Amino acid sequence: MKVDVLLGLQWGDEGKGKIVDVLAPNYDIVARFQGGPNAGHTLEFEGQKYVLRSIPSGVFQDGKINVIGNGATLDPALFKAEVEALEGSGHCLTDRLYISKKAHLILPTHRLLDAAYEAQKGNEKIGTTGKGIGPAYTDKVSRNGLRIGDLDHQFEEKYRNAVARHETLLRQMNFEYDLASLEKEWFEGIETVKRFQRIDSDHFFHKALAENKKILAEGAQGTMLDIDFGSYPFVTSSNTICAGACTGLGVPPSKIGEVFGVFKAYCTRVGSGPFPTELSDATGQLLRDRGREYGSVTGRPRRCGWIDLVALRYAIQIDGVTQLMMMKSDILDTFDTIKACVAYEIEEQEIEDFPFEINESVKPIYVELDGWKTDMTKMQSEEEFPEEFNAYLSFLEENLGINIKIVSVGPDREQTIIRYNNL
Repeated sequence: MKVDVLLGLQWGDEGKGKIVDVLAPNYDIVARFQGGPNAGHTLEFEGQKYVLRSIPSGVFQDGKINVIGNGATLDPALFKAEVEALEGSGHCLTDRLYISKKAHLILPTHRLLDAAYEAQKGNEKIGTTGKGIGPAYTDKVSRNGLRIGDLDHQFEEKYRNAVARHETLLRQMNFEYDLASLEKEWFEGIETVKRFQRIDSDHFFHKALAENKKILAEGAQGTMLDIDFGSYPFVTSSNTICAGACTGLGVPPSKIGEVFGVFKAYCTRVGSGPFPTELSDATGQLLRDRGREYGSVTGRPRRCGWIDLVALRYAIQIDGVTQLMMMKSDILDTFDTIKACVAYEIEEQEIEDFPFEINESVKPIYVELDGWKTDMTKMQSEEEFPEEFNAYLSFLEENLGINIKIVSVGPDREQTIIRYNNL
């Protein structure tokens, strides 16, 4: 048995949570392999809307085990709020959610450091969500981090040593803060964490594979935010690409099966960083309004633009994508003309490969296609697709070299059309 991986192919917010929810009935285990509570996965079904920050999106399926893997980071305070919201709406988590002992904890002082570092950058801010993920991963790499497994091994001493080290840094930056209130919520969250089974996740996954359990690895954020391969330095602190599933769960590359790549029919980005196809005009605002493009965790308005096939081809290549899923097709229903970026112009040269660095000098080269001017939200099969939409699908498949297996025509799980019928 193999581990299938589901990833975002753009700058995050592609709609991964919905697809995990659609695919989860086919799996025994759903696992998050990186990221933290800065990444919100939104799911809508049966008239309810849910936003998951750290908990895998398979949690709504009865009989499925969900795992927060070793590559993820966990803020106990935010985790507590997430658990309470889900349990308050009638979803029992105790028997279906496990946490890796090797997952790293986000401390209250990590959040303070995040704010302090961002304030120091001034106009060169990265656009962090302020959730402490970056400083937590920094401690992980510098071998100073606290892990879930430390809760049972001299935790109080390790915690106080870490806080003392962080407070020294905060004083050096002359950053004013109130740690007491953050600590109160955080330690209450620790008690919530202790309610859940804490596992040696690497052994857990190897045993599950040996027992022919079907596993879906759920990525957070998007490929273009990967710490190594994204639009550095405007990236996240973890490996969001397919390879991150191996290090984030403890499974070997030979055990990776299908790679599901999720992308929007257009493109968005949150925070700072390059965005060649960004539209800072009425068209961009229309995309934002129609797509409800506001961060599910932060509430920040997302920057919007046309689809970027240069970046998308690059993401497909480094992730080894085997199946594509296109989200928010219905958001383009009202446009007379749809544009797609097929190449960049850099210093008067046409470039089709994603370059080392992209900045404001990069100009997108567009192809224009006819819009379909049809409400697709009630459609239930591809036989109902308008001719112009089929032309858009064919154009994308030809340029990307992979078939689009799922088309989403609305936020609800029922508004999902599966093509080719081989999922």
